[in-house]
Amino acid sequence: MHAVGERFPQLFFEVFESLPRQGPGNRACTAKALALCRDLPPVPRVLDLGCGVGAQTFDLAELTSGIIVAVDRHLPSLERLRATVAERGLDRRVLPVLGDIAHPGWLPESFDLVWSEGALYNVGLERGLDVCRGLLRPGGHLAFTDAVWRAEDPPAEVKAAFADYPTMGTASDALRVIERSGFSLVGHFTLPGEAWWDDFYTPMLRRIEELRGEHADDAGALGELDQLAAEPELHRRHSASYAYEFFVARRPGESAVPG
Repeated sequence: MHAVGERFPQLFFEVFESLPRQGPGNRACTAKALALCRDLPPVPRVLDLGCGVGAQTFDLAELTSGIIVAVDRHLPSLERLRATVAERGLDRRVLPVLGDIAHPGWLPESFDLVWSEGALYNVGLERGLDVCRGLLRPGGHLAFTDAVWRAEDPPAEVKAAFADYPTMGTASDALRVIERSGFSLVGHFTLPGEAWWDDFYTPMLRRIEELRGEHADDAGALGELDQLAAEPELHRRHSASYAYEFFVARRPGESAVPG
């Protein structure tokens, strides 16, 4: 694989910070997962962990009447989220907070719904689920996406691409972790192809082409952009080997908040 150079982090953020989403997902999948979260209170308290620039945060704001605390550790993404919150007049309902998934800093049992699209892998699924369970009120719901293997023996280049997911398993493996973590599974489904392309890979490739024009005389930068473009190309060729799965689970117990 192409070696990562000094320019890679800068170009990475120039690409990813401009995208509608920083990972697979779309409004339809968010709505489908939310529909599985039954018996939420009329104004649920929602925690969006690893919110990025907030595509799903705004979907949740439109699909619920809740108060949403949106947490991310990357300040530029959070600043973009804050600007959009102000533009949309959602200051009283969407609260962007700089923070870490592993140590969110909220009181136990503070939320009716914890949401996390493509972010729990940063702390490992088991650790992430433990954190989320502690933050949920009894009867509260957790909805999250995570990468899973679909093939028993994925190609070597696919395995290498997911080297940052050391505990990545199959959907069945994730279901066992959910059960061990004290949750009751509500449902799960695989994200469709359009959830990868419409708001993620297609605008990513468009942005990469723009930057290729800006750096046409910089061979090093062009090499780094080729490395970034390799991700959607890998998915185009090997999407049968892996997927993103949306899981919805519930913390057992009766909520003290009227539904």
